[in-house]
Amino acid sequence: MRERCRLVHYSLRTERAYVHWARAFIRFHQLKHPAEMGGPEVEAFLTHLASERQLSPSSHRQALSALLFLYGKVLGHQLPWMKDIGRPVPKPRLPVVLSRDEGQAILAAMSGVHRLLVELLYGTGMRISEALGLRVKDVDFGHRAIYVREGKGGKDRVVMLPQSLLPALRGQLGECRQVWAADVAQGQAGVEMPYALERKYPRAGVS
Repeated sequence: MRERCRLVHYSLRTERAYVHWARAFIRFHQLKHPAEMGGPEVEAFLTHLASERQLSPSSHRQALSALLFLYGKVLGHQLPWMKDIGRPVPKPRLPVVLSRDEGQAILAAMSGVHRLLVELLYGTGMRISEALGLRVKDVDFGHRAIYVREGKGGKDRVVMLPQSLLPALRGQLGECRQVWAADVAQGQAGVEMPYALERKYPRAGVS
C-alpha cells in the first residue's frame, strides 16, 4: 500500500493515514485478509467508526477513501459495491474567529519559538505542517514573501511575510544556523532529500 501511494505521489501524511485505516480495518475483522472480504465487511467497519467510535464526517470519509484505495489501487478489485457505499455528508458550521484582542491575548501568553510559529500561522495563513516544514531557502526577506512548497494538494504558493515578524524570524534563523554548524562539526549534519536526490547529490544535505 505504501508503494502504491508513492507511485501516485500521494503526500506522506496521506500515506500514513491510509496505512492506518487499512490496519484498523484488518484488525477489526480479526486479521482477515482484505482480499477475502468485500462490501459487507467495509460497511460494518464504517458503521463501527460512525456509531461506536463517533468519528467526524471528515475522518469517516478519509477511512472510506483509504479502503477504496486499498481495494481499487492495491488489490485491483473493481467491484460494484465500491460505488454503492455512501459517503458521509458534513453539516455546515459557522467558523469560530478570534477577535483582535483575543488573538493578541493568546500571543502575549506565549514566548520564544512557539510564539513565532503561531505568529507565522496567524500572519501568513500557513498550515501548521507548512510552517513546521519551512526551510531557509523559502524565506525571501527582500520581497517579504514565503514560498510554500508542496502545500495542500501538492501545490506551491507564495504568502506575504509580515514586516513585524522579520526581526524574530532572522533571530530564529541565526539560532538554527548555530545548531547546524555544531552538527557539521560533529559530522551529523543533514536534511531530507526527496526524490532520490541524496544519491544524485551526496553532499547536498550537508553543504
